[in-house]
Amino acid sequence: MFPIHDDNPTRITPYVTYALLSACVLVFFWQISLGDAVQQAVYSFGVIPSVLFATKSLPVELEILPAWLTIFTSMFLHGGWMHLIGNMLYLWVFGNNVEDAMGHKRFILFYLSCGLLAALTQAVFNPDSEIPMIGASGAISGVLGAYVLLHPHARILVLIPIGILIYTPWIAAYWVLGFWFVLQLVNSLISASDTGGVAYGAHLGGFVAGMLLIPLFKYRNVQLFSPAKRR
Repeated sequence: MFPIHDDNPTRITPYVTYALLSACVLVFFWQISLGDAVQQAVYSFGVIPSVLFATKSLPVELEILPAWLTIFTSMFLHGGWMHLIGNMLYLWVFGNNVEDAMGHKRFILFYLSCGLLAALTQAVFNPDSEIPMIGASGAISGVLGAYVLLHPHARILVLIPIGILIYTPWIAAYWVLGFWFVLQLVNSLISASDTGGVAYGAHLGGFVAGMLLIPLFKYRNVQLFSPAKRR
């Protein structure tokens, strides 16, 4: 199930959402330009739990930033085209409405806070991991958590491939994002904890962080659980 569009208009132009999308794409093209050196960049700018908790250290030539700062730089790196496109699709569909609910300045703080808490969630459960974590998934998961509390009844146009057939129904946000959360939870339970791949713990941590933080970041006049629109 892939979200394509929602029927939820915004009152402001989501400049921060556009800036985050642009930054992730530009950083990805920078990664491509590095050629064989991209792996060194991932180790230098990705967040490594064992380095973050100071039980291990990077080689001197890779230790460019303080470990805590890599939590934020890691949010702009991606492991491949599909990783990038998937994350940017979710940010494109859901980010504008969350930004609309809190304004530009609060949204960037909210986004980075969710990314921080997502990374820490993954790191706490794998403190000895030497595998770099990269990607905007944790921060974007926070956006999803906020969206489902703000607009649970908003309709989402989703693409559902079944064999050679493709369906594009409109489905309520609470079903789409609820399914996404359950999928992350199931995958986190059946996947190995430290073999690389997808950081499901970060997805879950980011989503919960978004739900917890949205009441603090939204404008006072913005209500949670907005009702379904009449048609």
